[in-house]
Amino acid sequence: MKILKLLNKKILLTQLVCLICFSPVFTEEKPIDIWNIEKKDNQVISETNILSEDSSGTTQNSVYQLQTNKQTDTIKLDKEFSSKEIKIVGLYDPSEYGLSMDMWSNSDGKKLKNLFHNINKFNLSEDASDIMHISLLTNAYSPTQNITEQEFMSFKSDWLIKDANLELIEEYLIKNQIVNLHPNLARYLVDSYLSESNVKKSCEIFSKNSEPIQDEYLSKFNLYCLINYGKNEEAQLILDLKKELGFDDNYYENKINYLFGYLDEVDKEISINSILDFHLAHRTNPEFTYEPSQDTPKIIWKYLSSANLLYKIQDVEITDIEKISTIEKAVNDKNYSEEELFEFYKKFQFNINQFLNAKESHKSLSSIEGRALLYQRILLAVEPKTKLEFIKLLKDLFISDDIGDAFDLELKKFLSEIKAEDVPSNFTTFYNINLNNKETADKRIKYNSKILHQSKLINYFNGDYAKSKIEEDLDKFLKKIKKDKKYSLSKKDIIFLEALKSDGVEISKKYDGLYEVKQSEMPADIQTMIDNDEIGAALLRIIEVIGPDKIENIDEDTVYFIINTLNQLNVDLIRNKLLLKVLPLKV
Repeated sequence: MKILKLLNKKILLTQLVCLICFSPVFTEEKPIDIWNIEKKDNQVISETNILSEDSSGTTQNSVYQLQTNKQTDTIKLDKEFSSKEIKIVGLYDPSEYGLSMDMWSNSDGKKLKNLFHNINKFNLSEDASDIMHISLLTNAYSPTQNITEQEFMSFKSDWLIKDANLELIEEYLIKNQIVNLHPNLARYLVDSYLSESNVKKSCEIFSKNSEPIQDEYLSKFNLYCLINYGKNEEAQLILDLKKELGFDDNYYENKINYLFGYLDEVDKEISINSILDFHLAHRTNPEFTYEPSQDTPKIIWKYLSSANLLYKIQDVEITDIEKISTIEKAVNDKNYSEEELFEFYKKFQFNINQFLNAKESHKSLSSIEGRALLYQRILLAVEPKTKLEFIKLLKDLFISDDIGDAFDLELKKFLSEIKAEDVPSNFTTFYNINLNNKETADKRIKYNSKILHQSKLINYFNGDYAKSKIEEDLDKFLKKIKKDKKYSLSKKDIIFLEALKSDGVEISKKYDGLYEVKQSEMPADIQTMIDNDEIGAALLRIIEVIGPDKIENIDEDTVYFIINTLNQLNVDLIRNKLLLKVLPLKV
């Protein structure tokens, strides 16, 4: 059967005489000869997805679409068309955040590259990430000074990959139909879903894409998805055409031919060159086994974990130091649970002297044994001070071997059992940082009618105040302050008032003497960006300043110029969200 099928396709292929035309949808009223194709040197094949979904979500056939281009022209488009496709790509309407489509137009590419480089060093806090989302994903023209469109698009891809929000990435790619412009981002997306053993989710990306796929890896992935959907004939046609145009991947073809049903047995070779290669080895071998090592890529570890293919920690011998070390690294990468690792640590045996002198005796042991000793010593400790001493020692030992995240959840669990009032002063910082509670976000606002920035007036930033009402109530409050000689406006009071002024709230000139604004508090480079209407660059600069910190943990002077910047940029929604974190007292 296979020979007859291939022979029939071979006969058809010999009749191909010109480049195939394609469109997102073919109709009966306008038939197109899909077999009309001419093979030329250096051509590559691209396929639009053969899968489409109707309004009910049911997968249906659409007509197979192909295009051949010279490799050098694969992503070349008409200049005007290319400009439109690349310059205006995003998710948000600029007006939603008080921005404009020209927000990047005046930005110097050299500045932007430097800012992106600096920002990339951080694991951004939620506050900084939120501003980054808005900055990069608002529909706007790309900058043109000292930076190419593709460079700017790459910065977006790199950040989205680091941010690792798969739903956001999918929305960005599909809504804009830019899989070809962001092949690395698209590959990251489908690979991430596949590493979670979610083949269905990986393949959905291709069913939602309407453009011809130009990237070789994504093309292979799409072909595999067709087989998953039972579209074997279409998949075989694509594979045959790809081979006619020079495709050569014996490993891939062997696995695919097994899935086609042409082979009874498959080559047992396992490739870790890509998650797709690895998955195909697993999918085509009923007796598949693979033992990872410390050199195994993280994405393969993740796949093994999600597919329940990892060996059980409790089956490992305590003398197998190399395997235990590999497991510790896997726990650090969240591929094994911390609970399993620490339960395994209980298997190590120590004498009474080692327990009594654990602070010193752990140093004479291997790192693994030392961690096991300290963990067991924590379990034996009763006094909070003693327990904290060994908890910190254990955390430091993990960090020294670059596996600090392997003791994360269990660390929080230990710390949560210790009351804050029982924590010695020399452990307060360690306790607060590592416990990392979200208590501030969960607490309610406590209003204080005696302090301006803690009064109910701050509800203006929630949209709960009409302009005339806030002006009236503010005037009453400032009148009290002026009479009270003991009241001195704090930095947060000033931040509050300056934000109101920025919004056009009128404040009587008789209160001008209550405080003085120092222009020197605004960094010169940010003010220059504002004056030059470099909106995008100014937002990136704010993101750089916030970095990994929560806005409520940043000093008041820095918060002042952050809010001042947002005031001048008129991005009120971003500013208001930060103000409602900074100003209120929460209990």
